[in-house]
Amino acid sequence: MKVRPAAVIVLALLLAPALFAAVGVLAPSARAAGTNAVTGSITGPTIVATQSTTRYEVSGFGGPAVLANGTVVGNITFYATLVGSNLTGVTLSPSSSTFTSNQSKAADLAAGNTSETLTIDVMVSSVYQGKNQSTNFSYSVNIVRPYVVSATIVSPTSWVQAFAVLVTLDGAVVGNVSVPALQPGGTYQVKFEYSTLGLSAGGHTFGISLAQEHGLVTFANGQTQYTDTVYITGPAPDYTLWYVAGIVAFFGAIFIFTTRVAARRRGATRR
Repeated sequence: MKVRPAAVIVLALLLAPALFAAVGVLAPSARAAGTNAVTGSITGPTIVATQSTTRYEVSGFGGPAVLANGTVVGNITFYATLVGSNLTGVTLSPSSSTFTSNQSKAADLAAGNTSETLTIDVMVSSVYQGKNQSTNFSYSVNIVRPYVVSATIVSPTSWVQAFAVLVTLDGAVVGNVSVPALQPGGTYQVKFEYSTLGLSAGGHTFGISLAQEHGLVTFANGQTQYTDTVYITGPAPDYTLWYVAGIVAFFGAIFIFTTRVAARRRGATRR
């Protein structure tokens, strides 16, 4: 039996609505929100100094606000609260914020003047079209009174370009401080705070070093490092009180002897 072309066209027109309806049924499932669980995290230092401000990164994703392909169509928001024995002067800003896409949000923790263990409680909520899922997690931060390394940099007779000094503890680098350009007779106060839960009993040597300047800048004694040793007695009965007591290592006035000004001089012009 032969099928006329006109009959094929008619049959296609009759089947088209059914085909479109089937596609319409399948399309919403492809666009439906994902069924993955809500996740979240917070990253940042677990030990911070008193009266300091430290940045943390909070992230959250998943739940009904996220499509199966990862597109965010709803709202994903974090809410944070602080728990501690003394929250005077302690803040987290912002304490809540809505995520865009799969990006984290920065939150600054301002510590007070009290040494304590602080808990950051976070809830991440995912909301879309009346559906709501959330997750909760906590992050502990120790607020301690830091060890302070302090010194005065002096440039007696020459201009000195900006440079950096490394701060070391028992030979290992624990941080750095940038020193701005100094005019003749100029000074700069170097201050570095080292936060720790405690140093072991015995002697510990803090130092400031110019090792990374490759001889272009040295101290007045021709050396590239100044050191100072602090002595820790035996552990106190209460470990909390033990790490709270910070020690100051002070180097006094340190004079710059050789500067990078000389290193910038051009060679003799050829004739």
